Amino acid sequence: MAPGFISYQTKNGIKYARFCIAKYKNGRKFNNETSLGRVLDEEKGVYQNREKGVFTFSLENGYGPAPDSFTGAQSRKGRGSCKNILDFGDSFFLYSFLRSTPYWEVIEQAVGEKHHDTFLSLLGYYILSGGACAHAQTWWEGTYASVLFPQARMNSPRISEFLKILGEEQLQRKFFKHYIPTLLSGPGIHGILIDSEGLPNSIDMEVTQLSNHDGDINVETRLIYICERNTGMPLYFRYISGNIVDFSTLATTIEELEQAGVCTDFAILDAGYYSGGNMKVLFEKGIAFVTLLKQNRILYKQLIAEHLPDLESHSNLVAFNKRYLYIRKAPCTLQGQDAYAYICKDPALGMLETRNRVPAALADGVFPAKAFEKIQNAGVFVIISSEDISTDEILPLYYTRQQIEQVFDITKNYADILPLRVHSEETFRGHLFISFVAAAICHLMQKLFKDKGINQIEALRELRNQKCKLYEHVVIPTEPRKKMNDIYKISKIRCPVRIPIES
Repeated sequence: MAPGFISYQTKNGIKYARFCIAKYKNGRKFNNETSLGRVLDEEKGVYQNREKGVFTFSLENGYGPAPDSFTGAQSRKGRGSCKNILDFGDSFFLYSFLRSTPYWEVIEQAVGEKHHDTFLSLLGYYILSGGACAHAQTWWEGTYASVLFPQARMNSPRISEFLKILGEEQLQRKFFKHYIPTLLSGPGIHGILIDSEGLPNSIDMEVTQLSNHDGDINVETRLIYICERNTGMPLYFRYISGNIVDFSTLATTIEELEQAGVCTDFAILDAGYYSGGNMKVLFEKGIAFVTLLKQNRILYKQLIAEHLPDLESHSNLVAFNKRYLYIRKAPCTLQGQDAYAYICKDPALGMLETRNRVPAALADGVFPAKAFEKIQNAGVFVIISSEDISTDEILPLYYTRQQIEQVFDITKNYADILPLRVHSEETFRGHLFISFVAAAICHLMQKLFKDKGINQIEALRELRNQKCKLYEHVVIPTEPRKKMNDIYKISKIRCPVRIPIES
């Protein structure tokens, strides 16, 4: 057994260790310290430094080789000369941007030191590259992320194990416990947007079922996103079996939000969430709402029969988004409560629907009277609200729903949620979780570049062309070109000339 003890110190969220031996000199006691470097696994005694790479150390056995199972961290031994040229700009920008937000600390609090490097590396892979997890380590080894997060375990079997960890309910609750208050900037009541999206897949899971969503039949799981109304930021997510209809999920979603600390005062809902039961829940909880009314509802048919014949009047003309519509507000009753219906007709949408549907209807032998009814109802829709809102404000309010549709677009196209490449519900939950975090970060970056003449994808592709040279003690980035400098200026991130590598 080696005399002495091991001391630990955390710096910038990374734990380091020293082996200390008490000695005496001139009658005074002092500690003779030897740096063990970065702590990779405290329980197993695995460390990493420049001289030895990855190794084990214990007071009982001294120094030893790294365990065969420990494949995550890469040794830097032998980097006395330039060894690698790595993709630099996109990784440096992403993690610098993330550090400038309060969500960096939220992530650290949720995943902990042990999984810190793997989570942030995998998050970068989802945002900057994407694809099957089998290629994640190849991406990581070729980017600056491998320098920032050397403890990451990025080979495919380790990622599958890690996704199961991320899918644990306790970890996700811990994340939302810190994330939601940070996003909402304190307590209070907040407006929300709710919508769902199908995730088609053939994975053998109970939640993968045959669904019929507005006539679109798929084998899928349904993903529900809740966004904050004013910012459009993803706030919370749930997933349900594909054969569960949207309107039956609203009550549970609101209950889960309350348990997560979200007190809701206003909800903007897709037409799929309209039902008598849901309206009753919203009224009972005092949640104001706006939703679209489906055409097969009795109330819709009653409102159209009463108000459509004389809707096209100058008194009902409303300007919206560089076009005009006819909108009439009419009182109605929902679940015994007073509410308001907005009967709308969009001539531009009506022309499009007429052009697409009526010729086919006539070709199928539909009677002229029926075709005429289709023309009359083209471009017509009804919005229901629990609140008395003026006709020129109802459309801007309802179409804030587009923010959640944009988040789904980000999730599918930029946060690597589809196609699903997992094999169990446990890894599926972890995949949804890291896709949610990636979507939130992408949403923030989109807002950063809005109206700046460049979008998030273009910026990251441009920055990927900035490389760096990797030496033993330092990273030297290449000089950024003008376009790269413009991106750094927009984000107020300064690209350094040299970056020291800590042991």
